[in-house]
Amino acid sequence: MRIIESNSSKIQSQIDHIKQCRAEYDTKEVKYCTFSKDPSKPIPGMTLQESMNLDALTKYMKHLEDKYAEIKQAMLIKYVPAQRKADLDEEMIVLLKRRDVAENLNKKLQFWFNELISLGEYEKAACYAANSPRRILRNIGTMNTFKAVGKIRGKPLPLLLFFEALFITSHAFPCPVDAALTLEGIKCGLSEKRLDLVTNWVTQERLTFSEEAGDVICDYGEQDTYNKAKCLALAQIVYSECGLHKKAILCLCKQGQTHRVMEYIQQLKDFTTDDLLQLLMSCPQVELIQCLTKELNEKQPSLSFGLAILHLFSADMKKVGIKLLQEINKGGIDAVESLMINDSFCSIEKWQEVANICSQNGFDKLSNDITSILRSQAAVTEISEEDDAVNLMEHVFW
Repeated sequence: MRIIESNSSKIQSQIDHIKQCRAEYDTKEVKYCTFSKDPSKPIPGMTLQESMNLDALTKYMKHLEDKYAEIKQAMLIKYVPAQRKADLDEEMIVLLKRRDVAENLNKKLQFWFNELISLGEYEKAACYAANSPRRILRNIGTMNTFKAVGKIRGKPLPLLLFFEALFITSHAFPCPVDAALTLEGIKCGLSEKRLDLVTNWVTQERLTFSEEAGDVICDYGEQDTYNKAKCLALAQIVYSECGLHKKAILCLCKQGQTHRVMEYIQQLKDFTTDDLLQLLMSCPQVELIQCLTKELNEKQPSLSFGLAILHLFSADMKKVGIKLLQEINKGGIDAVESLMINDSFCSIEKWQEVANICSQNGFDKLSNDITSILRSQAAVTEISEEDDAVNLMEHVFW
């Protein structure tokens, strides 16, 4: 018994020692690892019931994963490694040095340029500015300096000298002359009646065209009727370069280049019937309408002849409409039938309106031909006046 009691005392002493060591360890863990979480405590943001639900826990874990990814992405965007910051600082120093060099160069160039202007050496100043390194003096500010000089009796306009030098040297630089300077240069050349210069600039030099530049050339052609055709050709180049196809085609129409118009339209996939009718309103030419309403390379006509006639008469362009009717009337009933069969856009009702217009304008034979062709293509049932039906005629297609 004494032996058992002695062993029990030793075991109890060992247990007490282990408990004391464990208590000391727990105290240290709490002191130095304050961030540890007690798994028995409730999860922040969740109720006790939710913390026991697997679906709720899965959803909350997804929320924490998204939050973690968001924080990680923010760290990549908002913060950079210390080495990257050092590299950026070095790049900034290099850029600042380049800026200082450019500013000093700009000041030197501006000084000599101003000296030439003050001495009245405008041609030299223009060449100096046009050939300035890094295009430092090829800008609106320099243009305004020449513009401020104005005209000098017996001498070329200084502003025109600047644009001549600017455009001639356009091939020496990687980028073309910008749109603003191009527009101002064209305006200047036309104001001095130097269409020859503008022609050379548009066709030979590296410029940046705009709709405004094309409009300026067109307006000049309206005033200078002798050179109208040249201006239309130049404007067409400008509009085509800008992708303004409707205006480019209109320029070709006004030049009477019907075949080029047809080729241009065939190349465009988004040129609609409304666009064609608008073109006819702007340039109502019989030859153009005839080409648009005929088959081309075994393709259907681009425009309905019937719709074109109706549109012309409704838009107070009766003279053009009558000329078209005269031309089609010369071909006889076979030509009329071919035209109507190939016209897939104009309905029977519309053709009947065309026939009525023909009758009203003295083309009785043409009116009868159209009506005869309509009757041959459909069975027509006359409706008596006593019938309550709204339509006077009912068409039943074969």
